[in-house]
Amino acid sequence: MNSKIKILNKKIISCNKCKRLKNFREKIAKEKRKQFQDQKYWGKPVTGFGDLDSEILMVGLAPAAHGGNRTGRVFTGDKSADFLFRCLHSANFSNKSKSIHVNDGLILKNIYLTVALKCVPPFDKPTADELTECFQYFQEELSMLKKLKTIVALGKIAFDSCLKFFNLKKKDFKFYHGAKYKILNNLELVASYHPSPRNVNTKRLDKKKMVFLLMGLK
Repeated sequence: MNSKIKILNKKIISCNKCKRLKNFREKIAKEKRKQFQDQKYWGKPVTGFGDLDSEILMVGLAPAAHGGNRTGRVFTGDKSADFLFRCLHSANFSNKSKSIHVNDGLILKNIYLTVALKCVPPFDKPTADELTECFQYFQEELSMLKKLKTIVALGKIAFDSCLKFFNLKKKDFKFYHGAKYKILNNLELVASYHPSPRNVNTKRLDKKKMVFLLMGLK
């Protein structure tokens, strides 16, 4: 990890600008989920993770309350992560098929994972001001990914957040799994259904669909 990303990540982790988010993430870290009562929750903003030389950036909306907010790493330690990493491993973007905790030896290849909002918001709904505040960190992450060609947005809210970040009008960009849009001369935005248990259990998204999308990014 280079020194610039270390400095950025330290800045993200120590951020307390949005009091509503700070209070909520810390509340979850104290109350915990029953199955994780014996674990110490992270309870701070969650940074990006992965290969800084990658051409692909995968963006979720925010850390999961008992996933990233517990483990301290994006898409780690919950059912969405279980599904996503089975797919990433099958598509050869990850050396492991599970993302369990920060010391599990996971390595990403040609992909970087992050979230538009670095803290878990109440009801998974950030305010416009909270997103705008956090976009400064997203901008810095983008600037460090020198070879970036593709942004994959996981879920409609993350997709809409990317549109907001690039100052694009929603009406011009229809969200559906596999949708691809050229948003800058050298940058493409790809839409994906979120790897949530709800989408997976209802078969809206399955491993075949997700791996097909991932393989198409190469």
